[in-house]
Amino acid sequence: MPISEFAKQYYEKMFPGSASRFLETDPEFSDLFENFAFDEVINMPEIGGRELNDRTRHIAILATALGCQGIDTFRVMLAAAMNSGVTPVEIKEIIYQAVPYLGIARVFPFFAAVNEFLRSKGVPIPLENQATTTFETRREAGSQALVEIFGDSMRGFWQSGPEESRHINCWLTDNCFGDYYTRKGLTRAERELITFCFLLAQGGCEPQLTNHVLANIRCGNDRLFLIKVVSQCVPFIGYPRCLNALACVNKATEQK
Repeated sequence: MPISEFAKQYYEKMFPGSASRFLETDPEFSDLFENFAFDEVINMPEIGGRELNDRTRHIAILATALGCQGIDTFRVMLAAAMNSGVTPVEIKEIIYQAVPYLGIARVFPFFAAVNEFLRSKGVPIPLENQATTTFETRREAGSQALVEIFGDSMRGFWQSGPEESRHINCWLTDNCFGDYYTRKGLTRAERELITFCFLLAQGGCEPQLTNHVLANIRCGNDRLFLIKVVSQCVPFIGYPRCLNALACVNKATEQK
């Protein structure tokens, strides 16, 4: 089955002047994968909901590669993301946002990958600061972000829970939301989108993933949009985790 004309053109759009490394070693696989990932998936049936454009698609792909620890795929897709309109600041913010959800032990090598890529493109490192809070203001800002994203039930969350573990709720408010969600460079909806991708790609986080489906919807990423995002992830993380994510989307929106 030869590579379709659409898949060829889409690949050229992502990687101008380059050929798939599989063409020489695994041409049969190249046909199978590229026709699926870069034609069939891109041209999935129209289901309505918010539009998923190429820029947003590649933001989701980078976040998904991060979530599943696909460092080699992440490196390759950096060029495709930039060629699709994702900026250096946005790329950096994706890896910053990953730290509270994946931990530095898993995100650490991605910093090196991004810095190496940006330097190869002549982008000065470090980039401009994107923080909007200080140590003194992060709790109030984080608390407000929690309420705006999850609703009034999260008001005063940092003070809630058993005394012996309350500090974790405090950290989540101050650090995860006060330090990271308040940063510039990505919109609130984009931060919720990449969080959704981190969680679905790493697996084993279904309760948190279900909660973040609702958070995404509150931020404007509707159910059908999230299904589109999950669909785009299939070539990169496979069917099992995508089916789990789809079940979380349906559970959260009571569409069984």
